[in-house]
Amino acid sequence: MSETVTLPLHMRRAGFDPDPELGRLREEEGVRRVMTPLGQQAWIVTRHADVRMVLGDAERFPLARQGLARLPGAPEFTEEQLAQLQAGNLLAHDPPEHTRLRRLLAGEFTLRRMRRLEPRITRIVAEHLDAMERAGSPADLVPAFALPIPSLVICELLGVPYADRDGFQRRTSRMLDMSAPPQERVAAQLESRAYMTELVGRVRAEPGDELLGMLVREHGDALTDDELVGIGSLLLVAGHETTSNMLGLGTLALLRHPEQLDLLRKEPDRIDAAVEELLRWLSIVHSGTLKVAAAEVEIAGHTIRPGELVMCSLPTANRDPAVLPEPQALDISRGAPGHLAFGHGVHHCLGAPLARMEMRIAFPALLERFPGLRAAEPGGRFRAFHVVYGLTSLPVEW
Repeated sequence: MSETVTLPLHMRRAGFDPDPELGRLREEEGVRRVMTPLGQQAWIVTRHADVRMVLGDAERFPLARQGLARLPGAPEFTEEQLAQLQAGNLLAHDPPEHTRLRRLLAGEFTLRRMRRLEPRITRIVAEHLDAMERAGSPADLVPAFALPIPSLVICELLGVPYADRDGFQRRTSRMLDMSAPPQERVAAQLESRAYMTELVGRVRAEPGDELLGMLVREHGDALTDDELVGIGSLLLVAGHETTSNMLGLGTLALLRHPEQLDLLRKEPDRIDAAVEELLRWLSIVHSGTLKVAAAEVEIAGHTIRPGELVMCSLPTANRDPAVLPEPQALDISRGAPGHLAFGHGVHHCLGAPLARMEMRIAFPALLERFPGLRAAEPGGRFRAFHVVYGLTSLPVEW
């Protein structure tokens, strides 16, 4: 249970903000030794320039071979089984393997391809707003709007039956819950792979127009079934979990900052800048991929030796006063140039164009449909123990 689990420093928040200790760490030390969720020591890097350097240098800071299957208390896996669990997962590979996989996928996530999805995303958003309006005020924005829209979009993109959403949402929530026992988190991962293995088998037999079908038709000989399962599993999790939490938290952030909300209502063409600022200010992914130093390197005056683990704090890096003035303030007029909410370097989020499009469509549509939208009691419930920060509920009225 969460009461018995100590939240790692890099995951600690105070509402929308990083824990004050993280801010002091950035200003005073820059880096510090901390304990990872796996019970290992690692350096946490907090300044924007240093985080950008670590994430952008895959040679000096390759991926640490971690994962749910290596959690203390997890079942024993052979190296062959671990390799199978990591196959196709972009977040488990560095170049050249990562380059090969990403090249096969990149064409499906270009801005041009995403624009093809715009009319369908617009209809999905409108349908959920219609349902909210019919049901009437009040409503919980998380299950009524924030969670189902990205879920339906990624289901249609991948070719996952939307009727299966309750299952994959439940499994994803368990996998990313730091307070859950390791055995349960690993079991959820194995269940997810079993589900995706069955789906890949069906797509292999009869590939359609969805992304998985395209991969089978165009790259079927270059990708094993395990790799297709890994690709599908990662995209399914990342495709709904991140954007849904941005929609929920982003709406609450605007409601809590009425001057920013009024500015966006009066000048809706600011939506692109607003999305970037919300991404920066919220930084719902606590850290970039866990790295290991491949050579001795100095960061913020501290010597990091080969073999030592390194993690990056994205929320503190995105609020670094060395990068922009008044970083603690939410200001949709600035557009948040250079933020790291999608990471940086070779592991920069592949789905960033899709996430941006969903938010650019969903936020204005919600605010236009319900001009009197306001947070209702008891207020939004923050979700502290998850790998992706967000809300479990957001009661609203209009």
